[in-house]
Amino acid sequence: MTRKFMLRSKSLLLLFFLLFSGFSSNAQTSDVAKPSVVTGEVVSIEGGKMVVSTQNGQLEAIFSDKTEYKRVPPENLTLKAAVPAAHSDIGVGDRVMVTGVFGANKSVLPARAVYILTKSDLSQKQAKDTERWRTRGIAGRVVSVDPVAKNLSVEIRGLTGATTVVLTPKADAKFLRYAQDSVKYSEAKSSSIAEIAPGDLIRAVGDRTPDGASMTAEEIITGAFQTRAGAVKSINAESGEVVISDLQTKKDLTIIVSPSSVLKRFPPEMAQRMAQSQMGGGARPVGQPAGSQATATPPGAAPPSSGPGQMRMGGGPRGGIDEMLERFPNITIADLKVGDMIAVSSSRNPNAERVTAIKLLAGVEPFIQMAQATAGPQRPGGRSPDFNIPGLDSVGLP
Repeated sequence: MTRKFMLRSKSLLLLFFLLFSGFSSNAQTSDVAKPSVVTGEVVSIEGGKMVVSTQNGQLEAIFSDKTEYKRVPPENLTLKAAVPAAHSDIGVGDRVMVTGVFGANKSVLPARAVYILTKSDLSQKQAKDTERWRTRGIAGRVVSVDPVAKNLSVEIRGLTGATTVVLTPKADAKFLRYAQDSVKYSEAKSSSIAEIAPGDLIRAVGDRTPDGASMTAEEIITGAFQTRAGAVKSINAESGEVVISDLQTKKDLTIIVSPSSVLKRFPPEMAQRMAQSQMGGGARPVGQPAGSQATATPPGAAPPSSGPGQMRMGGGPRGGIDEMLERFPNITIADLKVGDMIAVSSSRNPNAERVTAIKLLAGVEPFIQMAQATAGPQRPGGRSPDFNIPGLDSVGLP
């Protein structure tokens, strides 16, 4: 099971829990006659029992000829949507909710009903959702917001330049906002058009006109991110902090590495090849101001560049970059050395002296050197050259 699938299934499971919380009770209640609800993942199933891994540990669910089985479709996690199922529908890795009444042994629950979210159903829904966003979605940067007309102007940049799409949310459109220090779709929070501001990154899925000039969106997700880079000055593995000399501000920047931060190292030869190819056909000149840099890639186009303080969300398939990044060697803070050049993505806060890393990449020296060489000599007090670190700015699809 991939990490992305686990995150998505856990998110759906959480919603599953909430929808049924109205009649649930604490499994450890002293009132043994009161119905209880247990939720978790099936570890094993054999004959008349199954082992379920819950947040409080493992327990056994015991089946009887009176046990009811219901299958819940992942696209509609409600009791009304549940359909009759059978004992044979349950498999290892499935998400289940078991209702019943505990006896004296609180580690064994006689099952009255079992509601099933199968791993197969979840996987198929995830694949379908991802394909929907890839084929019917756009990604770019918000240029303007018209609260009166209730529409947005979104800049999408490709190989031949930038285009602007007027995005109008449908009456029942779903708005989401990436959580602080996260680019995971599964962690996005409910939002509204009022939270969207110029400069935000945006993904939307819906119906686009044949000329591509406008879109009626059914789902919109936005966020504000930035990219910072610099040479490592100090490392504190115990506190999970790295201090760099920020290339843009020329000041010290403290990077906080949390348990959810992704730390990777670019393979040297690959970094060198990709840095040299960045200035090939269609790429944004490294010296172009970050405020006007490319923010999205149309289907089939090569990813455009992005500079410090900016974070691109590709308009087309991102699987290549995301999968490439996942294959890079994992590192820890202890693997870094003073003087190493690193780049980090974080939630936008350009004036902050401390940021929490969403992604941290080491081995990025070739990209910085290429940007500096292409930009030419820097004037005293002038702005540092822009750079593009592939994979650092990728965000999660559904």
